[in-house]
Amino acid sequence: MNLVALIGNAATDPEMKYTPEGRAVCDFRIAVSRPGGDEADFFTVVTWERQAEIVNEYVTKGRRVGVEGRLHHTSWPSEDGPKTKVEIIASRIELLGKKP
Repeated sequence: MNLVALIGNAATDPEMKYTPEGRAVCDFRIAVSRPGGDEADFFTVVTWERQAEIVNEYVTKGRRVGVEGRLHHTSWPSEDGPKTKVEIIASRIELLGKKP
């Protein structure tokens, strides 16, 4: 089972792009506080199509959001050796609190 649920603050403004086929895709970083509140973990969240458009319109840096989705791992070769990244592919975004 591959499920992720997080609540945190947007650490970046969303970045909207379109695939060559015209599908909207939007990504942003989320900061999630660790227990104790002194440190945070940062994750990249990817949204697609109508959800991407909504995120691009309403999410700004600092906005509190809930994210539900799955982890997606990608790896590729590079001149410096193999590179990897893990992203959260969102199935649901909840806008929490007021716009900052």
